[in-house]
Amino acid sequence: MPANSSPWWKTGVIYQVYPRSFQDTNSDGIGDLPGITRRLDYLVSLGVDALWISPFYPSPMADFGYDVAHYTEVDPLFGSLADFDALLAAAHARNLKVILDFVPNHTSDQHPWFLESRSSRTNPKRDWYLWRAAAPDGGPPNNWLSHFGGPAWTFDQLTGQFYLHSFLNEQPDLNWRNPEVREAIYAAMRFWLDKGVAGFRMDVLWLLIKDEHLRSNLADSKPYNADQPETHEIVATMRSILDAYPGDRLLIGEIYLPLPQLVAYYGAQMQGAQLPFNFHLILTRWEANAIAAVIQTYESLLPTAAWPNYVLGNHDQSRLATRIGPAQARVAAMLLLTLRGTPTLYYGDELGMTDVPISPAEVRDPAERNQPGLGLGRDPERSPMLWDATPNAGFTTGTPWLPILSTHATLNVETQTTQPASMLALYRKLLALRREHAALHSGSLTDISAYEGVLTYRRTHEGRSLQVFLNLTTEHRSIPCPAGRILLTTIMDGEGAPVGPTLILEAAEGVLIQLDD
Repeated sequence: MPANSSPWWKTGVIYQVYPRSFQDTNSDGIGDLPGITRRLDYLVSLGVDALWISPFYPSPMADFGYDVAHYTEVDPLFGSLADFDALLAAAHARNLKVILDFVPNHTSDQHPWFLESRSSRTNPKRDWYLWRAAAPDGGPPNNWLSHFGGPAWTFDQLTGQFYLHSFLNEQPDLNWRNPEVREAIYAAMRFWLDKGVAGFRMDVLWLLIKDEHLRSNLADSKPYNADQPETHEIVATMRSILDAYPGDRLLIGEIYLPLPQLVAYYGAQMQGAQLPFNFHLILTRWEANAIAAVIQTYESLLPTAAWPNYVLGNHDQSRLATRIGPAQARVAAMLLLTLRGTPTLYYGDELGMTDVPISPAEVRDPAERNQPGLGLGRDPERSPMLWDATPNAGFTTGTPWLPILSTHATLNVETQTTQPASMLALYRKLLALRREHAALHSGSLTDISAYEGVLTYRRTHEGRSLQVFLNLTTEHRSIPCPAGRILLTTIMDGEGAPVGPTLILEAAEGVLIQLDD
């Protein structure tokens, strides 16, 4: 790589595809790998650089693929390895990278490894998982809780011990202190890297290692079942595996931690994850002072040479347009695509898709089934992609696995492509500007501030500067503004107009300005 060039992921944009909901090609109502291949040209037209595909491995689907039963195969529900190879080749032909979701913390209870481990206490794979005797009172070994509710331990009648599961009891945790487990997972990573994938998004990366003594968590201290120091050794090894391959392979970590702990996952000498996912914009209230504080704190904590990243939506969080409303979702698009660092888009957010109401009879997500009525289900943000105005939105000719958004007749790719001021048009324009202006994909980030509900910051590269103004309020704002011309507004009006020394912002309007030299 030439000394003055950057890895592709520093200037690129990642697009998350939830395969069950992207495109169905065999009329079973569930999206598949050939469906993703069919829609690659859409991703090219959108202007993204890589697609991250949520799990498609063989699975009983207790947690829709995050309960893996085979790490190096494709579930027939989604197609075959040949279909994946075809998808990868088609993506590469379009200069698109493919990133796989990888689930290293746990497997399915139907994985051959666990079936062996469960068969007897003396099985060679017994120590591949975390088995412990009951507490003196006959209950679980400690007080750890599952992220899906209830104890994180299930008693196995056959062998008379409990096994650990951080999520569903159908998802037993692997024992990452066992070297054989590590090598088996690393071998699976190499299988996909040999095929040519651009990297991995590692599921729940901060949970891999548990306290060696399995001590119960205390109310006012760091939990013993998360973010253990030894985790960083594993992340560094994963990174070294990727670095052994050409083409700037990328390691992304799913990490829900406070910013000081999050940035530690860049690793010593930047040999950890290149992009420890930063979800803090999702978790922060939509208000200028709060968001400015998150950005400033994050930038101040980043280690030298660390590259930032931002996420505003994914398969585990309510849709962006539902959380903050359709008008502010346009402002959020400008925020995400003009901040310093690598952005990740969630499929359908570029259309302004909202959560789909799910009746009790339609619930599919175990997070809701296990704790009904608490609103923890993730089905609303996983509904099918909206391609056109046909009854099933062009997603399937069968019965969709989740309901189709009721507004799909107007909120779809085909319709928005013809509308010059649509949400899709806004995303395409923002992505084009991001490619065109080095200040947006490679420049510095300075002058982050909030003024009467307006968030503003400056991006600069080689003396050329752009200024971003984002009105996060429901009222007009008149604010000081340096001289320049408008490149884009979120209401898509006034492009090319000169501005300064004052800028009038509509309610929920974002403006991108190229400053005069």
